[in-house]
Amino acid sequence: MNDQEQPLISHLIELRDRLLRIVLIVLAFFLGLFYFANDLYLILVEPLKVLMPTEGAMIATGVASPFLVPFKLTFVLSVLLAVPFILHQIWGFISPGLYQNEKKFAVPLLLSSIVLFYTGIAFAYFVVLPLVFGFFTGVGPEGISFMPDISNILDFTLKIFFAFGIAFEIPVATFLLVLSGITTVASLSAKRPYVFLGCFVVGMLVTPPDVISQTVLAVPMWLLFEAGVLVSRLIRTSDEAG
Repeated sequence: MNDQEQPLISHLIELRDRLLRIVLIVLAFFLGLFYFANDLYLILVEPLKVLMPTEGAMIATGVASPFLVPFKLTFVLSVLLAVPFILHQIWGFISPGLYQNEKKFAVPLLLSSIVLFYTGIAFAYFVVLPLVFGFFTGVGPEGISFMPDISNILDFTLKIFFAFGIAFEIPVATFLLVLSGITTVASLSAKRPYVFLGCFVVGMLVTPPDVISQTVLAVPMWLLFEAGVLVSRLIRTSDEAG
């Protein structure tokens, strides 16, 4: 019984240590960024700010919003910046239990996931948000003052960021589906028309109801799916040849 308990205790101690390291690195990022919290929020809302009819048209309806909103943004940004370190700690914890062939794909998949997630957020900030905010600021009735609340802006923007960050993980998800045997490259290729339609349905649900915004999300999703299928086909062909 003691022999069985000892490995479990050692695993729990290692898990505790790695969770503590994650908390410390997030805290370090947070402490380093909090002084610039207000500046970070102004950078975040820049795509909307340039479209506002008058300077300072955004409002804070909550008493504590001027403090809590930049605080929340700084915390979320700290977690996002710590993602590579967090994944490294997760990898260090689970890697001893993986087979060698699983380890061969794990590191490239982790690195690809990080790069694609950050790419999705950058795409959302530089391409999607200007289009979305441009649509919203231009469709209101005449005589209506557009003065969005800073808390609503943050929540909306973070949803867009995570939506595009997750959408850009499609190549990794596609490859994992093929690698695990859940589906095949031939099956995915045969379902291409349905995937193409599904991308536009997701774009319609996530973005504002205009064709431009829907296309901006749907087309990259479809291209990323095709990239995932291509990589899966190349890997499968390489393994069969080997």
